[in-house]
Amino acid sequence: MRHSFKFRLYPNTDQRRELGVALETHRRLYNACLDQRKVAYEAEKKSIHYVEQSAWFKSERAVNPYFARLNFSSAQATMRRLDKAFVAFFRRCKAGQKPGYPRFRSRDRYDSVEFPAYGDGIRLNSNRLRVQHVGVVKAKVHREVEGTVKTATLKREGDKWFVVLSCELPDAPFVPNGKSPIGIDVGIEAFLTTSDGERIENPRILRRELPRLRRLQRAVSRKKRGGKNRRKAARRVQVLHARVRNLRQDFQHKTALDLVRSSGLVAVEGLNIRGMVRNHRLARAISDAAWGGFMNILTYKAASAGSEVVVVDPRGTSQECSGCGEVVRKDLSVRRHICLSCGLSLHRDENAARNILQRALLARTGPAGVNVQRDVA
Repeated sequence: MRHSFKFRLYPNTDQRRELGVALETHRRLYNACLDQRKVAYEAEKKSIHYVEQSAWFKSERAVNPYFARLNFSSAQATMRRLDKAFVAFFRRCKAGQKPGYPRFRSRDRYDSVEFPAYGDGIRLNSNRLRVQHVGVVKAKVHREVEGTVKTATLKREGDKWFVVLSCELPDAPFVPNGKSPIGIDVGIEAFLTTSDGERIENPRILRRELPRLRRLQRAVSRKKRGGKNRRKAARRVQVLHARVRNLRQDFQHKTALDLVRSSGLVAVEGLNIRGMVRNHRLARAISDAAWGGFMNILTYKAASAGSEVVVVDPRGTSQECSGCGEVVRKDLSVRRHICLSCGLSLHRDENAARNILQRALLARTGPAGVNVQRDVA
């Protein structure tokens, strides 16, 4: 399996400038290759692929000093990045989905450079990262790198630089830890509710930062397009978004770790989050909760803790009674589950969490008619 290690970089003034130049050169290479494909198809109905563009780049290095300074394998990764975008574009066209033709990247929408062959142009030695044509950059290596490093990526987030090492690790065998199972129901009122009745409050990080975000975005709109002041204002918006993302991920990592350490099985719903965000009046609140990212974190953390994540069909979990199975119809505004058949009365999210757990336990015995997908990290 693959595991990523992300470390903060602390470049000096010269190194920060060289990193910016390298990132800008990769962006221009990406846009130049996209322009070639676009012009060739519009003029001659001809498709240009990665092989032709790689050969063009090799000859272009002789006359373009900026291209000549790029690490060749990282430049190939940039061209393959565009090639993957076109492969995905054609796949969506054939599937009848919204195509989304690859776009030219502005300075604010291109923030990473991949080195596909670790050791070729980039290498981490202790707490120093050596980067070709940049120098030795100080890095905050806060934990040991495990496994075999396969690729390295330089990434800019707001005004900060990071290196992300993608490592190959052996698949961890699933060893049951013997702890009790638990079901969780994610929501907006509370971030999640367990089948034991425990509720973890929703931090609503984006909502908390929304007034400041609106002020910064209004400041961007007042600046002249293409000007330096507008770019500086836009960078302040990026910094705030990075802060929101970091706070959200910190909360999710801690919550997921507590769950997998205290339970032997975690039952969750297989929600169609993309569809909910597209059609739901609470789209912003759902995006702020970031259930999808939390599920990914929960799944891979379960491996090292000896826990199992089971994904079940979400249909009817809030309407069915966890005590007797009777369907109790209720609107989303009704927060209490009251069953007239068996007399069960509890919060609707706890009732849903109990149903989710029951479906997961039934899935382990494999009864017919249960729509379940099991994920073991």
